[in-house]
Amino acid sequence: MKRILIIGSGGAGKSTFAKQLGEATDIEVLHLDKLHWKPGWIEPTKDEWRKTVAEIVAEDSWIIDGNYGGTMQMRIERCDMVIFLDLPRIVCVWRVLKRFLTYRNGTRPDMAEGCNEKLDWKFLEWIWHYPIQTKPKVESLLKRFQNTKTIIRLQSKKEVERFLQNI
Repeated sequence: MKRILIIGSGGAGKSTFAKQLGEATDIEVLHLDKLHWKPGWIEPTKDEWRKTVAEIVAEDSWIIDGNYGGTMQMRIERCDMVIFLDLPRIVCVWRVLKRFLTYRNGTRPDMAEGCNEKLDWKFLEWIWHYPIQTKPKVESLLKRFQNTKTIIRLQSKKEVERFLQNI
């Protein structure tokens, strides 16, 4: 496996998992949040973003973590493996709250410079409703690739740890 995509709800642990997987495999890790945002939480245009993603997925090897539904299919088409971190929403909300408290006065390592950690109700709602609103769309997309891609779903901290131990 040379091209690995890591997806899941906010707070599922995508960036931490990607970093650990990158260390275990010696494959470069690319955090979509770091590539997407410009200082001050400025978003690129849709065309700029699609061009950026097209350039990074054209590389020979990578571990990419992040969602960004508008480019997810493009990333799945190019990857060898998808790892779906499908953790309970209460775990995800807890982790986002903990992350906010840890980085509230600065920028976390997997985020673009100039994008200080923030937390708003809209993001918490998105995480809480992820299993009902977003997850079915992700599962439908993954189902289309189930015969051509390796798709791994990890649903607990223990499963994540076991996966990393077996690399």
